Amino acid sequence: MSFRDEEVYDLNYARRALMLLVTLPILVMYTEAVLIPSLPTIQKEFHVTPSAVSWVLSIYLLTGTISVAILGKLGDMYGKKKLFIFSLLIYTIGATFTGFAPKFSLLLLARALQGVGMAIFPLGFTIVREEFPPEMVPQVQGLISAMFGVGIAIALPLGSYIAENYGWRWTYHSVIPFIVLMLILSIKILRESRYITPGKIDVLGALLLTIFDVSGLVAVTRAPSVGWRSLSTISLLSVSAIGLVLFVLWEKRAENPLVSIDLLSAKNVLITNIGIFLAGFAIQMMEQAIIYLLEMKPPYGYGKDILQAGLLMTPNAIAMLIIAPLVGRLMIKYGAKLFVQIGAVTAIIGLLLLSHNPTLLGIWKLVGLVVLVGAGITALNVSLINILIFSVEKRVMGIATGLNTLFRNMGAAWGPAVAGTLMSMYSITIPLMLQGRFIYIKIPKPAAYHYLFILTAIMYVALLFISLLIKEVVKMKALKRTQY
Repeated sequence: MSFRDEEVYDLNYARRALMLLVTLPILVMYTEAVLIPSLPTIQKEFHVTPSAVSWVLSIYLLTGTISVAILGKLGDMYGKKKLFIFSLLIYTIGATFTGFAPKFSLLLLARALQGVGMAIFPLGFTIVREEFPPEMVPQVQGLISAMFGVGIAIALPLGSYIAENYGWRWTYHSVIPFIVLMLILSIKILRESRYITPGKIDVLGALLLTIFDVSGLVAVTRAPSVGWRSLSTISLLSVSAIGLVLFVLWEKRAENPLVSIDLLSAKNVLITNIGIFLAGFAIQMMEQAIIYLLEMKPPYGYGKDILQAGLLMTPNAIAMLIIAPLVGRLMIKYGAKLFVQIGAVTAIIGLLLLSHNPTLLGIWKLVGLVVLVGAGITALNVSLINILIFSVEKRVMGIATGLNTLFRNMGAAWGPAVAGTLMSMYSITIPLMLQGRFIYIKIPKPAAYHYLFILTAIMYVALLFISLLIKEVVKMKALKRTQY
């Protein structure tokens, strides 16, 4: 059955659902991005160490990474709307308690609940795939992807202003009414998925996947501070590797596997998962380098404050908003594989230019190159998610998109860890006047940025080469051949 006669689509309903799905990334990214510049304040308020406060970000990533796979599978089994509403409810509860947390331990618990809510994104991608005609899906996915950048662009200046003038908790208080409204509208507007595959949850598979994921992420998160050769890092990485081997062996023989190994090893699925891991890895390395470049004092950076840095990142968000839906529209005619390659090449060129004396480029040349790299990354990310959702059957799309998000998060965890290590390797100690006395801090040297941008470019070169193996499934001719 071809995409033309498979089913009748209710475009009025699809557009209402789309309004929800493009708003949520803005709200979620606002709450997440605004937390980063507030970490020093949170550290002082709760009297914890810098390494302890970093868990405010890490625990969100840990619980989110495992929840996207498990809740994605449950969405396939019991209905994607049910699990979408559940995930959004948990996120709402977590975000509410984050703003009111009286103790650091309760703050971490609230952040862990927010992480569980991360599953709204892969479940949302599957809802779009089900409710829009295939020829409209790439453009719609592009629009949703663009909203992530818009959320960050709003968060850095507006969130920083609120945190500076009213306290970091008010950044959460200010967004809660909007998230609650989205929850109510989601319950009223969304319809249950028409593709449900009943089954039993693979408890052992979920446990082994958790062991692999959590131990690996904890290892790379702690590595820059405790060392890559420390006993704890090596032990956690070993446990992660063992967990992965046992997970694969179990899933091959399980009666109702959490994820089919055949699905995971299918060429397009495997390539998009590797690609999204490399993309997440490279994006986080680059963004960490850019933030340091903007905020470090001359001659080691451009000496901007948090608000100014946020405003300087706005052109990149605007470019994302334009490019993502445009690429989504064009890939129907020219194919998603082509835009993966165009995106990778564009990012490589921008990164190589950034690597040449990054502290001496001049602020507007730096911003322009960031926009160039961001344009390439946007084209690449939109193309990869569309290749994935058109490469799997709708009955397993929840687990497929969930695992894709898992790989993205793993890359996002490795990126800052490697960036932090390189910045420590290539650093200089300088005196800083604080409260009437000198303290000594380490800051990255220009060489650190040079190697970070070179390494990021290498990641995209690797992605460019593996993209050559992709089978085109999004181009109009390919869509007409696809059986759903």
